[in-house]
Amino acid sequence: MSNRNRSSDPNSELYDAILSLQTREECTQFFQDLCTQTELGAMEQRYDVAKMLASGMIYNDILAKTNASSATISRVNRSLVNGNGAYAQVFARLDEK
Repeated sequence: MSNRNRSSDPNSELYDAILSLQTREECTQFFQDLCTQTELGAMEQRYDVAKMLASGMIYNDILAKTNASSATISRVNRSLVNGNGAYAQVFARLDEK
């Protein structure tokens, strides 16, 4: 686990608040209130990069398509390879729908 994850509190009420959201609109509004546009954009970009990496796209194609930095792509790739498996879990659940 990376240092950035060690500082988060898994018992934070924030996660319960997120789980209480019932619609896409509620989720969008909550995150717009919680985060700056820059933070939201960064999270959306990292998610898009993760989907592309998981589908087998190469770094150069992802760079061209997302304008993400190579550092961001590397960071997301490390999470995919050595993370908690949450990306794969989410992708699998979304594929089921």
